[in-house]
Amino acid sequence: MGQTIPLGYCSLDVGLAEQFKIIAQLKESYAVAQLCRTFEVHRSSFKAWKRTKPIRPEQVQRLSKVRELFNASNGSAGSRSIATMASAQGIQMSRYLAAKYMKQLGFTSCQQPSHAYKKTAREHTEVPILLARQFAVVQPNQVWCGNVTYIWVGNRWAYLAVVMDLFARKPIGWAMSLSPDSDLTCKALVHAFESRGRPDGVMCHSDQGSHYSSVKFRQLLWRCQIQQSMSRRGNCWDNSPMERFFRSLKTEWVPEVGYNSFAQAEREILNYMLGYYSQLRPHHHNGGLAPNEAERNYRLGYNDVAKIS
Repeated sequence: MGQTIPLGYCSLDVGLAEQFKIIAQLKESYAVAQLCRTFEVHRSSFKAWKRTKPIRPEQVQRLSKVRELFNASNGSAGSRSIATMASAQGIQMSRYLAAKYMKQLGFTSCQQPSHAYKKTAREHTEVPILLARQFAVVQPNQVWCGNVTYIWVGNRWAYLAVVMDLFARKPIGWAMSLSPDSDLTCKALVHAFESRGRPDGVMCHSDQGSHYSSVKFRQLLWRCQIQQSMSRRGNCWDNSPMERFFRSLKTEWVPEVGYNSFAQAEREILNYMLGYYSQLRPHHHNGGLAPNEAERNYRLGYNDVAKIS
């Protein structure tokens, strides 16, 4: 101790981490304070470096997966969703571990707090509320829900109509237009009807908007042999799965300033519905499964039962 440090060490041009490694190697022969003065680093920095644990390969893998899933969600996924998606892809992760990694990466979910809706009780004079909030259906193509929302594109509003299958909360039909009329809702319903193979015995629930109560829309329902159900006027809870879907779309995906053009909005919203929402995003109603996976599991179980019988 107290010896003069060779000049060769003093003239080394290396990074801070390498300097700390050299100090750690030489501390048996020289005082740490003297070494730190020679390399012009703080002793507290050297002590902090010694306490730093090396990153294990599994930590690197988890950090990479958290970054990948957060980016895939367009910055919307929280720790619970990321943990569920990562575990489904073979990388086991708890919600709290996901939150820790999100904090390390500086990620914050853009999810918003819950919203309170007003309630009323006036049913449509011709179409009753047949669904009566029985949202837990037992098979696909039993109950569909429809609704319309607005999206800012360029310098005006565009309107998006979506039809959702309540079984797995999967969007199955959609249409976008610059006018919120019956043509829009009819296109979305036709898309759903054709994409699902023209099923029988379907109920379609919606609010009391004029684009759902119009003669044109009701005639389309009659031609498709689809039973109509309508929410009570002003009661968002009667169609809450659709309200929740649009809320997720706008908080998770749509920019606060909207889109630059109609084409961009249509492309990005389809990416959300067909990609992230249907294929990847875990849904509480499905036990943490994405809608596509929930429907796939149903079909596999149905086929197994059919083979036995």
